[in-house]
Amino acid sequence: MTPHHQITGPDTGEVVVLAGSIGSNLSMWDPQVPRLVDAGFRVVRFDNRGHGRSPVPEGPSSMADLAGDVVELLDTLGIERAHLVGLSLGGMIGMWLGAHEPSRIDRLVLCCTSAKLGTPQMWEERATQAKTKGMVSIADGSIGRWFTPGWIQANPGLAKEYHHMTATVPAAGYASCCAAIGGMDLRDALPSITAPTLVIGGRDDQATPPEHAQLIADRIPGARLELVDGAAHLGNVEQPEIFGELITEHLTAR
Repeated sequence: MTPHHQITGPDTGEVVVLAGSIGSNLSMWDPQVPRLVDAGFRVVRFDNRGHGRSPVPEGPSSMADLAGDVVELLDTLGIERAHLVGLSLGGMIGMWLGAHEPSRIDRLVLCCTSAKLGTPQMWEERATQAKTKGMVSIADGSIGRWFTPGWIQANPGLAKEYHHMTATVPAAGYASCCAAIGGMDLRDALPSITAPTLVIGGRDDQATPPEHAQLIADRIPGARLELVDGAAHLGNVEQPEIFGELITEHLTAR
């Protein structure tokens, strides 16, 4: 399915696809878009299936399904090759594409993500919670993983907005993406990725701790690792300037 998407920046710019986390929508990339556009990039960001304004699938999805949505989006837009910046689930999609669709990916930035996260049972339980207890209960748990306590205290309005972002995701859409994460193990695929890769981790990330970033960087040939202080899981929101600088620097390096 072609996901809902927005395009910002010059038509002639190199394309950067921004892929977001489970429980979010494309607005989570608001902090990075102006910098990327100022650098001359054409920014394409999208809602994962079942999130935001994208269609809700029937039943569980796989990582191949989610990555296939990105390929379909690129095909629809007539884009043969693009950079991809992904955070959490978006990073997993990026790794899958880097390994299985290398001709479509130029450079990769993998933020606050993992090649193997938890167990299938854990994600089945998360999906069941979403469908039986509601997405507000999911948002209540996720907000404390997304941001450090100090950031939440200093930014109560923004924290409320991000809580609302997750609380309004359709439960069926969230559950479908839970299945994709639960069924994913990309560790053995990482050495086949040839795209120049930057891995960014948050030192305070409880959802995908720094050792997950280290494993990815160790296994992708030539990958560079940067760990950011004062960043939990949505590090691009909590430390927007640092993430923006690292991302832009990697995409413009020659």
